[in-house]
Amino acid sequence: MSPLASSASTASMTIAWWKTATVYQIYPQSYLDSNGDGVGDFPGITSKLDYIKSLGVDVIWVCPHYKSPQVDMGYDVSDYEDVYEGYGTLQDAQTFIDESHKRGLRVIFDLVVNHTSDQHAWFKESRSSKTNPKADWYMWKDAKYVDGKRMPPNNWKAHFGGSAWEWCEEREQYYLHYFAVEQPDLNWELEEVRQAIYKTAILFWLERGVDGFRVDTSNMYSKNLEFPDADIVDPDNFEQPATKYYSNGPRIHEFLQEMNRETFAKYDAMTVGEAPHIFSVDVLAPFVSAARKEFDMVFEFDIAEMDCGKAPLHRMRRDWKISDFKKSTAKSQSYIDGTDLWITAYLENHDRSRMVTRFGDDSPEFRGPTAKMLATYLLTLSGTIFMHQGGEIGMINAPKTWSIEDYRDLDAIQWHAEQAKRGDDAWTKKVLDDLQHLSRDHGRLPMQWDNSKNAGFTTGTPWLRVHDEYEVLNVAEQEKDQNSVLNYYRALIALRKRHPALALGHFELLDPESETTMCYTKEYLQEKLLVLLNFSKESQRVDIPDGARLLIGTEASAKSLSAYEARVYLLS
Repeated sequence: MSPLASSASTASMTIAWWKTATVYQIYPQSYLDSNGDGVGDFPGITSKLDYIKSLGVDVIWVCPHYKSPQVDMGYDVSDYEDVYEGYGTLQDAQTFIDESHKRGLRVIFDLVVNHTSDQHAWFKESRSSKTNPKADWYMWKDAKYVDGKRMPPNNWKAHFGGSAWEWCEEREQYYLHYFAVEQPDLNWELEEVRQAIYKTAILFWLERGVDGFRVDTSNMYSKNLEFPDADIVDPDNFEQPATKYYSNGPRIHEFLQEMNRETFAKYDAMTVGEAPHIFSVDVLAPFVSAARKEFDMVFEFDIAEMDCGKAPLHRMRRDWKISDFKKSTAKSQSYIDGTDLWITAYLENHDRSRMVTRFGDDSPEFRGPTAKMLATYLLTLSGTIFMHQGGEIGMINAPKTWSIEDYRDLDAIQWHAEQAKRGDDAWTKKVLDDLQHLSRDHGRLPMQWDNSKNAGFTTGTPWLRVHDEYEVLNVAEQEKDQNSVLNYYRALIALRKRHPALALGHFELLDPESETTMCYTKEYLQEKLLVLLNFSKESQRVDIPDGARLLIGTEASAKSLSAYEARVYLLS
C-alpha cells in the first residue's frame, strides 16, 4: 500500500484526499527523453519530479506505460506486468513511484482492460482454436452469409473506422474490436477473465505502491450480447456508428462493483473512469455514488466534445456558444449539491487538442491571456482537477502549415485516408483543416522545456514533430517571467489550496445568457468567492460588489474586463 494512502487531514476527516486534489497528466512518450532515442521515458519523468512538485499539484497521472506494440500509443497492451521498452524497465517505473512518494506526490496509472493487444498471450491462445483454455476470453461470433457472401455479425463501425469485427482464419470466426483491429475486446462475461484482469492489471501495480487508476473506456465492458444492427445514419457505407450499443451495457454496474470490491477498495485507491455517452445525472449517478462503490468520479464529455460534430462526423468541427459552455459547466457542477456524487473538471488531455486554441485565441497577442483565463476557469471549479502536461505554459495546437504526414495519431490518419477516398479535394482539405483543430496529436506534442534543439525534449529525432514556436513558448522562458502563464498556474493552485470554496463550494452562474463573459460565485461554509472571466477580445463591463477583495488577476479597470481577462474576488 502507498505510504500516502491515508485520508484527508484531521481538520477535514470526512473529505477524501482526492476531492481537493489537482492531477497533472503525463503522456510519457512526449514528456522527456533521457537517452536520446526520441521517445520520452520514466527516467526522464523522474528527473522532472521537482519541477512537477513546484507546480503545487498533488497527483501525477501517467498514460499507458505497459508493454505494447504501440499501434494505439500504448492503449494496446501486450503485457500488463511489464513496461514498454521505450519507456524503460520495471525498475524505472518503481523508481518513479518511489521518488514521487518521497516528494508527497501520489501516482495513478492508466488502466486499459476493455481490450488488449492482439499480441497479448491471452489473445494468441484464444485465436488458435475454438477449444483451447482461453477460447472464450474474447468476443467471438460466427459470420453471417448474405447471398453466399461472408459478412460480419452486424454493421457496427469501429471507433477508428471500418468494421468492428475482424475475421480470424484459425477459428473461422469474427472477433469484436471497438477500436483498432489490433485491439480485441475482452469477454468480461467470464469470471476467470475478470479475475485475471484484477490480478495482472490492477493488483500487480497496487502492490507496488500505485495510488489509483484512470480507467480507460470504463463503461464499455458489458456488451449487448444480442449484437443488434445499428441504425443507418450513413447510407453510403455498410458500417454504422453504434455508440449507443458500446456503452452502459446490462451488467456494467455489477462488473464495476466487483472490480472495486476485489481491488481498489483494498488499497484506498483513487479511481476516475473514462465514461463516454453519459449525458444526464441519472446515468452518471450509479457510476460515482459513494454508496454504490464503483468509481470515485468519471470524466464527462459535454465540454470535451462541445466543438465536435455528431457521429459519423465527430472528428469535424462545429460551432459552439459560450452560453452552451456555461450551461454544461453549471449542469456538471450541480451534480454534487446535496448528493454523495463527485465530479471532475478538465479542458484538455491526451485525447483532446489544446484548450487555448479550442476555446480562446492562440495568436501571439492573446494566447497568454487566454491561457490564464481558462486556467482560472478550471481551477475555480468544484471537483477533482485534471490538467495536462504543457497546459501550465499555455501550449497551443500545431501550426496549420503542417500536413497529414506530420501527424502520428492512428485515428486522424485513418479518418483522413477514409475521407480522401471520396475524391473530393475541397472536402479532403476541410477534413485536414478540422484535424488541425481537433486531432489528438495536438495534446501529444513533445513537451517544450527550453529553446535548445527539439525544445530540450530529446537529443535525438523526436517521435513526433516539435512545435515550430518552441523557442518562445517553453518552460525555461516562463520560469524567468514573474507574470508568465507558468507562474500564474502556480499562484492559482496555491490559491485553490487556501480557499476550500474553490474545490468544494456550491457553484452559481450569474450570467447564463451572455456570449462574452462567464461570471459565477463559489460558496462553502462561511466563504464566498466571485469569479469573472472574459471569453472575448473586447473589453466587457462587469459589476464588482462593494467590499470585494481581489485575490488573483489583473485589475486594469474596476468596471471592465480586458481581452480574455480573469479575476477572482473574495466576497465574504
